Amino acid sequence: MEPIPKKGTPERQRLIDEHKACMDSMKGVAGNSVLLCETPGDTTVVTGGVHADPVLKRVLLRMRGENPKGKLIVICTKIDAEWRIGRLSGIRGVPPEFVNDKIYTDEQEIQHDIFLMRLDELSDSYGFPEDFHEGWKRKDDNWPVT
Repeated sequence: MEPIPKKGTPERQRLIDEHKACMDSMKGVAGNSVLLCETPGDTTVVTGGVHADPVLKRVLLRMRGENPKGKLIVICTKIDAEWRIGRLSGIRGVPPEFVNDKIYTDEQEIQHDIFLMRLDELSDSYGFPEDFHEGWKRKDDNWPVT
């Protein structure tokens, strides 16, 4: 397996720039996809992003596969107007906590900031086989056993 690009490397900066370009091109589009719109805000023709960049795709898949405990999420504080970054507790029924006081008015901007925060939190070997665990079979994830 290939490692996640290390901090300060040109490969990591290229990854960040590609993600930012995708987020900027998606402004005005409801929801979030890491794709590059031919015309900003218009998803009729999309290229780039996870379709063209295997490293970006691999990093995003590893991020999405993270354990819910401590995972960064988007919390909508005013419908379609304001968002904040939160962190999941990993315990069912316990609400997420805000990570800072910054309020976002753009869905794509918050997604890019979460991408950067997650990228900084992950080790370059995150997602390697030695990190694998059986998930729900471990019985330590706070889900009731039936």
